[in-house]
Amino acid sequence: MDDQLFRMSISKLAPLVQNKMISPVELTQSVLSQAKKYNPQINAYVDITEENALATARIAEDEISQGGYRGKLHGIPLALKDILYFKDEKTSIGSKIHQNFRSTEDATVVSKLKEAGAIFTGKLNMHEYAWGGTTNNPHFGPCRNPWDLERIPGGSSGGSGAAVIADMTIGSLGTDTGGSVRGPAALCGIVGLKPTHGLVSKYGCFPLAWSLDHIGPMTKTVEDNAIMLEYIAGQDDKDITTQYTHSIEYSKWLTGDIKGKVIGIEEDYFFNNIESGVENVVREGIKKLEQLGAKIEIVKLPSLQYTVFAEMTTIITEATTIHQKNIKMRPEDFGADVQCLLKLGEVPSAVDYLQAQQIRTIMKREFSSVFEKVDVLVSPQLPFTAPKIGDDNVVGESVRLMAPANLTGLPAISVPCGFSEGLPVGMQIIGPGFSETLILNIAYAFEKTNPLQGKKPNLNKVLI
Repeated sequence: MDDQLFRMSISKLAPLVQNKMISPVELTQSVLSQAKKYNPQINAYVDITEENALATARIAEDEISQGGYRGKLHGIPLALKDILYFKDEKTSIGSKIHQNFRSTEDATVVSKLKEAGAIFTGKLNMHEYAWGGTTNNPHFGPCRNPWDLERIPGGSSGGSGAAVIADMTIGSLGTDTGGSVRGPAALCGIVGLKPTHGLVSKYGCFPLAWSLDHIGPMTKTVEDNAIMLEYIAGQDDKDITTQYTHSIEYSKWLTGDIKGKVIGIEEDYFFNNIESGVENVVREGIKKLEQLGAKIEIVKLPSLQYTVFAEMTTIITEATTIHQKNIKMRPEDFGADVQCLLKLGEVPSAVDYLQAQQIRTIMKREFSSVFEKVDVLVSPQLPFTAPKIGDDNVVGESVRLMAPANLTGLPAISVPCGFSEGLPVGMQIIGPGFSETLILNIAYAFEKTNPLQGKKPNLNKVLI
């Protein structure tokens, strides 16, 4: 079994580690071997920290052998998007400017995972400064989708999505400002959660746009996602946007019972201009939810028509503010696409920005009203399957279906739904604020219908 440990989920590995049936060292060696084998082709990692990972694994092994088991993440290898600060190790943020940056402290989510006993195998490729949806990184090379190396894994957390589906890590963290957790999750065929804004601290995560940024888990299964959320959620004095919430063991809420739950479908926006293959797969998924006992109700959200304006005005304005000095002093050190976006961020006026914030307020009110009638909203996660590398006209369209959850701060999860022409399709579930237990359980119920039929990328082709 040892050489196949990398294929397993957190929920399956945790009891084996706890009961000393496998060691953290064996598990870490298995994951590192898989990562090193396929990274030259997939380019999911920008840095594999083998020495540190094995040293931490040996410590975890000693602790567990002496009865010091800390919980479900103890001895589990994880990898981090290269935007999260890791004390004394490089955090490049996918850039040339920060290529040698080393933080003197951990991001809050990193410190929480360290306390849980997790092992870190390295930093993962991303779109430069998280400002893009492809992970075609000009400084570290493009990350490739394991289902088809000619296609993108999505962005900006593309390395996280690719590494998880290729079993190059057991789980990962990504960031989501306009869908950067959920997009790669959908295109790679994994589970990606954007929690409610304020549930997970962003301290120690380099910002893209302050008011839109989120950090969320990217995992092989819904249960794994719930487990990771248990460890990273919670109020943090270092991040004033976090809110106090009671500690929740999210995985214990995964019953799979969704009888009587009301699912809202917004046809005019979320099902408009969707590839037919993607639409068919998602509608079949909705039928499965009905078969599980859920009810369907059509809803209207008129403010959604202004989503792209509000999202793009907010993100380009806030991002350019963050990078203002460098875009003026050393523009040539940015990739061409990010340089263009940062210069574009100087165009919107104060009136434009404030109008975008007014739209956000209206949108929040409309969603709140809709959630008085339905429990969740379900939609396609993206309007297409993974585009070819070099097709950079995908960013605006990729944001369209994902941005409403960023603008409102509502929790949203992407769960694999099936395939269109051999490529994964994701289904999005959006819930009211702090309803992670609800959307995770609906995603869990759907996952039990086995939408991917056990299929994984054929990595033998990767090595040819």
